[in-house]
Amino acid sequence: MATVRKALPRRLVGLASLRAVSTSAMGTLPKRVKIVEVGPRDGLQNEKNIVPTPLKIKLIDMLSEAGLPVVEATSFVSPKWVPQMADHTEVLKGIQKFPGINYPVLTPNLKGFEAAVAKKLYSMGCYEVSLGDTIGVGTPGSMRDVLSAVMHEVPVSALAVHCHDTYGQALANTLMALQMGVNVVDSSVAGLGGCPYAQGASGNLATEDLVYMLTGLGIHTGVNLQKLLEAGDFICQVLNRKTSSKVAQASCKL
Repeated sequence: MATVRKALPRRLVGLASLRAVSTSAMGTLPKRVKIVEVGPRDGLQNEKNIVPTPLKIKLIDMLSEAGLPVVEATSFVSPKWVPQMADHTEVLKGIQKFPGINYPVLTPNLKGFEAAVAKKLYSMGCYEVSLGDTIGVGTPGSMRDVLSAVMHEVPVSALAVHCHDTYGQALANTLMALQMGVNVVDSSVAGLGGCPYAQGASGNLATEDLVYMLTGLGIHTGVNLQKLLEAGDFICQVLNRKTSSKVAQASCKL
């Protein structure tokens, strides 16, 4: 069955608000990166038109078939505030449970904007704390400084990053995090999503673009890019919109 991360799962801690501690120490790139696919939850939650439950289930199954090790399936939030997630129970019951794949469910989060918050979350039992640039204003420099601060409080093995691409910095910020030892990255198929509270904030880092970069770096993900592209094309047709993934856009022109 779907896994709910213990205590306060995978919280997003604002990049711009954490104390900056510069560092010149850069580690080597990881050999393997775990991609947390957030498209079915983060990518769809702000869509005004309700996506039918069977299509959500099909998207999740396609993402699983592509080899993504973690697919964030839905969210147990109030349907009044997030109508798109009102069918969370039906989605969880309907998805195939692929062996070795986790299907976490987001639960309402604690708001916090300091390194101390990440420390407290970790001490409360969170096995993974995701640092989120949810309005996409971060740069590789601020990513470096934030991670430096948080790594004083939480081991890097328990950290993940969640980058949005408002200023086109998501891949660069993610690469900086990888160089500092992070090996868990959130992303969304077709770059779906965005912050509803930030004017002009675009979607998440596109999973297709992340997989393409990691493959080019020789980093193992276990993800089949072609099947991932098919999943992205499927959901974009459902939503009647163009993909935000540069890799998907380029692939369509070949």
